[in-house]
Amino acid sequence: MRLVVVGNGMAGARLVSEVRARDRDVKITVFGAEAWQPYNRVLLSNVVAGTSRPDQVRLLGPRWHAEHDVTAHLGVEVVAIDRDARTVVAADGTREPYDVLVLATGSEPVIPVIPGVERATAFRTLDDCDRIREAAASARGAVVIGGGLLGIEAARGLAGRGVPVTLLHVRDHLMERQLDAEAGLILRETLGSLGVAIRTGVTVTAVGERHVELAGGELVVADLVVVACGVRPVVGLAHDAGLEVERGVVVDDELRTDDPSIFAIGECAQHAGRVYGLVAPAWEQASVLADLLTGADKGARYRGSRLVTRLKAKSVELAAMGETHLTEEEAEIVRFSHRHKGTYRKLVIRDDRLVGAILLGETSAVGTLTQLFDRGGPLPGDRTGLLFPGVGAAATADNPTRMPDSARVCQCNNVTKGQIRACWESGARDVEAVAAATRATTGCGGCRDAVEGIVGWLCEQEGVSA
Repeated sequence: MRLVVVGNGMAGARLVSEVRARDRDVKITVFGAEAWQPYNRVLLSNVVAGTSRPDQVRLLGPRWHAEHDVTAHLGVEVVAIDRDARTVVAADGTREPYDVLVLATGSEPVIPVIPGVERATAFRTLDDCDRIREAAASARGAVVIGGGLLGIEAARGLAGRGVPVTLLHVRDHLMERQLDAEAGLILRETLGSLGVAIRTGVTVTAVGERHVELAGGELVVADLVVVACGVRPVVGLAHDAGLEVERGVVVDDELRTDDPSIFAIGECAQHAGRVYGLVAPAWEQASVLADLLTGADKGARYRGSRLVTRLKAKSVELAAMGETHLTEEEAEIVRFSHRHKGTYRKLVIRDDRLVGAILLGETSAVGTLTQLFDRGGPLPGDRTGLLFPGVGAAATADNPTRMPDSARVCQCNNVTKGQIRACWESGARDVEAVAAATRATTGCGGCRDAVEGIVGWLCEQEGVSA
């Protein structure tokens, strides 16, 4: 089988590695528009902040493709699909035939149409990080436009470099899709204490040489302007090829488009009317498709993902999942707020099932709540124990001694406690070895504390040093 993958980002790279792990004989060719080896976009804020080097966020080593007999065209964009000839055409003239084609073209930044916006820098790629870091070295002040996940991570990264930064957001509170107003307020105050000045409910009307202009004429001084106004699926290639496209490339439960030889995964794919913008669904899709393409599991199907959003910004702990905006009339709401400490916890319960949650500040409860959210099982009567692990009957999942082997510890890579235990029993006696064997901690990194706790507990049981 000749497999061609268009896109070498987090979805495409994971598919290639999953297929090769299952089958050594598939002829794999991958095209990546970026010249970089595949890397973890989730960790780009660390690169901006200077706490990680570009080589530390790589997903695959520099010799991985050659060592695994994969032909990689890096820095080469595919510009057309000839469906009749089953061939892709690249910008450098390469024509590559396929038996199976997978589109993993990802997303592109949404750039607002305002005068002077070409002076701003997007926050999406490693090249963007290079430009931001170079400008930040001499910037007297920076502005980040957009108060969603990426904007907050960019602003925190710049503040971590000592750059005075102002975050501008058009909505009334930060991360309005995931957070309610109170959580947005507490997040704003937390970021303010870390050096990020925040203005909400403002509209940028122009980007000048050393400022941005707001509606009403106010000028905000900035030598560096970063745009983080969201992303949209890259679907031009699919559209031009005549595939069914709505918001994303439409796929079924096998991730197949309306052309039986073409599939799509990741941020460019639309499944059951939904486009996912997080890493965990992309990796789940890659695993399902690898099973189908290699025959490892011909019954594999993608049924959608339950999302847990984690903010990756130094000194800011935040997790949000499910339906966080339901009211007291629509659901049972259990809430704890302590603004002075930057803590906010909220459960949204319907029919005795957890359908949403927000955890801001200390997030030790996230393991328990994620399991309950994933499984949709009945909740314990003691709701307080869900908010405060270690108190009451609900203290189960975050204590390794009580966590069942079926508990999912790493959401991004779908790694359970049982898999970590089996890995440890096979000789992986520290977090790095477990990560190498299971990929746990290599996605958003939010599970690292839990993995460390499990490994430490296992070592204690055997009386060995972790």
